[in-house]
Amino acid sequence: MKSAKFPPLHAVATLLFVLASAISLHAQDWAKARLEASPRHREYVPLKHGSRTVQAFVVYPEVMTKAPVVILIHEIFGLSDWAKEMADELAGQGFIVIAPDLLTGVGPGGGGSSEFPSQDATIKAISGLDPDVVNADLDAAAEYGKHLPAANGKIAVAGFCWGGGKSFAFAAHRKDLSAAFVFYGPGPADVSTISAPVYGFYAGNDARIGATIPATVAAMKAAGKSYDPVTYDGAGHGFMRAGEDPGNTVPENRTAREVGFARLVKLLHAMKSAPAASTGTMDDRTTAQAGAQPVVCHATAAAAATPSM
Repeated sequence: MKSAKFPPLHAVATLLFVLASAISLHAQDWAKARLEASPRHREYVPLKHGSRTVQAFVVYPEVMTKAPVVILIHEIFGLSDWAKEMADELAGQGFIVIAPDLLTGVGPGGGGSSEFPSQDATIKAISGLDPDVVNADLDAAAEYGKHLPAANGKIAVAGFCWGGGKSFAFAAHRKDLSAAFVFYGPGPADVSTISAPVYGFYAGNDARIGATIPATVAAMKAAGKSYDPVTYDGAGHGFMRAGEDPGNTVPENRTAREVGFARLVKLLHAMKSAPAASTGTMDDRTTAQAGAQPVVCHATAAAAATPSM
């Protein structure tokens, strides 16, 4: 009788980790529960531009004065429960947050992010979006935010994962931003049109994105632009989501998430009224932690090979 052959234990462990990560990303019940417990007003708003209508998730802060607007760009996983929970949490810090579903009309039956049957299907659809259409959708969100009676006229953009790269690209596209916040996303090929200060949030265990930072620093410096990248050692790509996931097993993700969120809120409160960026000293700063395993965000080889993401 021949003995059965089984795959190596390390291969099984890796497969189980990837499957668990995928299930956590797709379900995100913990994020949904936190969102549903929030007291803040939230609504879905159709944003029209040309012949296209984009659905956007909008959350208002509970404040007495007019507030800045933050355009939130979701991960490569679409407008997930975590993206909406992140929008709500930022609103809790005193900002109006508009999170457009950039997959509006692309999903099965003409739906959006929630209509895709799997994570891979969502990633494939996001990867195929036209960058010009993405910028037009974000323009519609910015125009809507500018004219809200509760808004004070200041607009910032913050993006995560795939959305991090798109937030950098949007800063190169739009002139009236007060700031751009890039979470583990690469810079655009041409930075010469950027006028707002750009702040980067990067993971130490994310060589794919980390390898792009030196060239971006050089390009921004040569163009006289303001760029302040910070790298959080020991954290993995996607740490803003993974760091608050109850299933997270990497302490550095939680630390990076907490420190990164505090930095984001502080910078948002400090936004100046003038959108033009000043030329400042740029450095690639790093926090002092090391040695944790990376978090898988871009789960496909095709996604990892696409620099604009």
